[in-house]
Amino acid sequence: MKRSALPLPRYTLRKPSKHGWSYYFNVPSWARAAGCPLHNEPLGSDYAAAVQRAETALLPTFDAWCRGGDVGPTVGAVPGTLDWVFSEYRSDRRFTELDARTRQTHEGGFRLVGGFLLSDGRRLGQVRLASVTSDVIDTLYDRLLVIKKTDAAGNVIERERRTTVNHAMKTCRRAWNVAARRHPARVPSINPFARMGLKSSGRETSTATFAELQAFRAKAVEMGFPSLATAALIAWEWLQRARDIFATFDVSHYRPKERPNAVRVLHEKTGEENWIPLFDDGGVPLYPELMSELDAIRRERIGGIMLCRDRGDRSPWPARTGDVSYLSRTVKNILRAAGLRDALTFTSFRHGGFTEAADADLSDAQMRAQGRHKSAKVLPRYAKRTMKQVAEGARKRRATREELK
Repeated sequence: MKRSALPLPRYTLRKPSKHGWSYYFNVPSWARAAGCPLHNEPLGSDYAAAVQRAETALLPTFDAWCRGGDVGPTVGAVPGTLDWVFSEYRSDRRFTELDARTRQTHEGGFRLVGGFLLSDGRRLGQVRLASVTSDVIDTLYDRLLVIKKTDAAGNVIERERRTTVNHAMKTCRRAWNVAARRHPARVPSINPFARMGLKSSGRETSTATFAELQAFRAKAVEMGFPSLATAALIAWEWLQRARDIFATFDVSHYRPKERPNAVRVLHEKTGEENWIPLFDDGGVPLYPELMSELDAIRRERIGGIMLCRDRGDRSPWPARTGDVSYLSRTVKNILRAAGLRDALTFTSFRHGGFTEAADADLSDAQMRAQGRHKSAKVLPRYAKRTMKQVAEGARKRRATREELK
């Protein structure tokens, strides 16, 4: 395909597609790192429409943000379209009061659904709400559910992304409901994203064993990533989530002056905090290996995030608060180098800690106290059923029979 000589606005790219040329607005990386509210956006295959949206909506908003002004929530969305529904949700307190991680997930759903290219080259986000029916959304769901990629050998590989697409549908359903409440006369009362009968993937997070934890820690130290070795032990012992370990756990949380024998563990997802004792009543350390590593880190740090990168400028692992995508790739490389199961992730160590607690016959209340879960209903997701638990249950049942004789 010959390259078009037509000029493009700033930060606008063209790529070949089956419709001809497709156009994209690409926010520069420095702006994304600085917190720019705009996102990369597909502009469709219509040159005139792509230039118009870039020149009249996206670039003025981008320039306003660069000048430090208020960019507003709509970013040039046409009223009565699906893009407009998303912008109305963004401007509502029910969106702005969410934590940054959840908002980021919602934005991914907006891009996935609103950026879907129709047969005429338009984005679905540009379509009028009257045309966004339940039939359209059901077809969209089927189209988004399975993605196809071609490997280096030319083989077509299909992969299902049910969890991602389910999240996107739920996000759009919420956005539609909020927009309908704000503008009942402009938004159709029937929500096409409602009652879709979504089914979960049923895929469980793989649970690491203690032996796999030790193997990962040894390989991480060998490869020059001692911070990840310490982080895995924190996830196992204190049942803390990855983004809290790397983006929240501060030097001041560990053995502060007012509580020198405890550590403050935060759980941003549940809004809970947990003070964990580091010594028993006899003064014996409860986590000797972990405390030795954290004490060594604190001796060299005045403040800030406890676990930082082991190379370069020693900056925090997350590129943005809560974003651990680069860390996840590094963890996967270490797992593979250690010869461990490919299904394991960093989260597997937290699940392994829960399962170890269940094997140790901790009660639901004790596990909820450590993990700061408000309901025991979620514990089976983390504390997996094991043969040891079944055997212990059988032993207790037989002991009860003997007592009744």
